[in-house]
Amino acid sequence: MSGPLDQVARQPGEWLRGTGPLHEIVISTRIRLARNIRGFPFLPRADVDTRREIVETVRSAVRRTTLLKEHVCVDVDALDELDRTLLVERQLISRQHADGSGPRVVFFEPSEASGIMVNEEDHLRIQTMRSGLQIDAAWEQINALDDALEAHLDYAFHSQYGYLTACPTNVGTGIRVSVMLHLPALRLTNELEKVGQAARDMKLAVRGLHGEGTEALGDFFQISNQITLGRSEEEIIDDFRNVVIPKIVEYEQATRQALLKHRPHALDDKIWRAIGLLKNARLISSHEAMQYLSHVRMGLHVGRLDNIDLPTLNELFLQIQPAHLQKLHGERLTGEQRSVERAAFIRARLHTN
Repeated sequence: MSGPLDQVARQPGEWLRGTGPLHEIVISTRIRLARNIRGFPFLPRADVDTRREIVETVRSAVRRTTLLKEHVCVDVDALDELDRTLLVERQLISRQHADGSGPRVVFFEPSEASGIMVNEEDHLRIQTMRSGLQIDAAWEQINALDDALEAHLDYAFHSQYGYLTACPTNVGTGIRVSVMLHLPALRLTNELEKVGQAARDMKLAVRGLHGEGTEALGDFFQISNQITLGRSEEEIIDDFRNVVIPKIVEYEQATRQALLKHRPHALDDKIWRAIGLLKNARLISSHEAMQYLSHVRMGLHVGRLDNIDLPTLNELFLQIQPAHLQKLHGERLTGEQRSVERAAFIRARLHTN
């Protein structure tokens, strides 16, 4: 089994690189901008020919900007389900983009730090991603990319309402700041509901690993803003940088220290059971493996483990997911075959450390 994304499956993804400020808890920072092109209908009213014209219009703009000079362009409509799922697992496209229909593409840098989904929910979803808490760096890059594209595209913009989008919740700045957090201690102590309630009180959304409608595999949670109208990009970013994320990080750090101090045996049991199962299991699902890897990752960061490195763990989080596993194996696998191959793959990687 081979395809255009074989090499992509073998390289580290930006969102799990394991670097950047507070990377032990903040997995990645992502900013997306929703944009539409004036003169074209929103996608729900765009026929196939119109969608194709939108793709070509964006392609021309991308070619004319130097900020994406070295880029990969993937025709999502031409991909099979496996390759589409691979792109979702790497956070390069959304599940909605993968499951859509008609002409649609994604442009992304080889580093995967920046990209553009074309014909997802809006004509363009521009994206930048950084490992760790790097909101300012992500904003600086996406703002520059947005300006470069706008020099060649006439965005749909209203003097009162701002950028016009297919979904009313994105009208205004069209910005979505999303920070992915690893919160195993809060889950172990049943404190996550408090975090979720506090986020909802601040008009924030709490989602799973792959965004809206997905579950929190491996104790990964995405925190993102829900309101874009009436607030500037700087105000939204400032909230995430100085209020929202620091409070959640502090809460997780304090909970980890409390576990170390007051429940060390229970914590060690979780960590060592996880590493034991991962090193010896013969069948393991992606959900189960992600949960055990989550416990091992926490064990590494609280000083309970020292015989495994973070890059290996971060790579495993990505490589054991269904599409990646099959691409690396070189053929399609049934559910049970994936469980067998996943267990063998994890054993091999962990026993080399």
